[in-house]
Amino acid sequence: MNRNEKPLLEVQGLKKYYPIRDGIISHTIGQVYAVDGVDFDIYSGETLGLVGESGCGKSTIGRQLVALEKPTAGSIIYDGQEITNITGNQMKQMRTEIQMVFQDPFSSLNPRKRIKDIISAPILYHKICTRKTVDKEVDRLLDMVGLPKNSKERYPHEFSGGQRQRIGIAKALSLNPRLIICDEPVSALDVSIQAQILNLLRGLQKELNLTYLFIGHGLDAVNYISNRIAVMYLGKIVEIADAKELFQNPVHPYTKALCNAAPVPDPRDRSRQRIILQGEIPSNTVLYTGCRFVSRCPYATEQCRTKAPELKPVFPGSSHLAACPILAKSL
Repeated sequence: MNRNEKPLLEVQGLKKYYPIRDGIISHTIGQVYAVDGVDFDIYSGETLGLVGESGCGKSTIGRQLVALEKPTAGSIIYDGQEITNITGNQMKQMRTEIQMVFQDPFSSLNPRKRIKDIISAPILYHKICTRKTVDKEVDRLLDMVGLPKNSKERYPHEFSGGQRQRIGIAKALSLNPRLIICDEPVSALDVSIQAQILNLLRGLQKELNLTYLFIGHGLDAVNYISNRIAVMYLGKIVEIADAKELFQNPVHPYTKALCNAAPVPDPRDRSRQRIILQGEIPSNTVLYTGCRFVSRCPYATEQCRTKAPELKPVFPGSSHLAACPILAKSL
């Protein structure tokens, strides 16, 4: 990872609004502001973690990056090329560059197909291999993710959750992508299996020089695998920093609360001041004029209620960005 180079992926002002419909004629009565103006970049060879509570818009961003959903507004630039609205052959080429590992290993694989058919389908469609050589390629991919070659003759229901996720990773690798969107790939797995999958992803990244956007709802797994972490709340990114810096010196109150919720192995650190979140996440059907965290924040002022904070360096020249001018001033 070299931050003096241009980012592999740049996301600028990304928005995704879903209409709320009612009645027989599906009259639009409002909108869900799932993603509301998100900016971030990812450099080649790094892992950017994207963390936040369920429903904050993390997975929606992931689906937009692989063109499973079209943004309401904003720009997605991959390797210097605008890909927000590409179609046809450009879309086909982009599919080989950006792949996705899905959250649920039980529903992301076709139960009626054997593993070799699941993995070989994109290979044959994109003409990576011929039908004569595709079996060897499937064997190679299964070996890369730690599964025996005879796995290819079996069906998804014959595997455990961790094994199915390995198959999903093999499928994502089949087109030799540079960027993989990992959408909560370990959240449905037992803790012991989570560590195995995380170590597999790290090993593959080192071997193949892969770039990851790793989406999660807990800081423990995200912190383990990420170089940098972006914290998301109610459709907005509220803080971005190097993983170590974010964990040791969180600025935004929501980030502080997430860090408080993570296990603390050192007893000396357990006495630190803790922020306990009160109440439920506010509705994402409201377009807020102020800070979206204001109803749950112990530091909120009148300014927070009336003016939306911008994501800015916590001090001049810093790569640590936070959308909380109140706490940033106290550093």
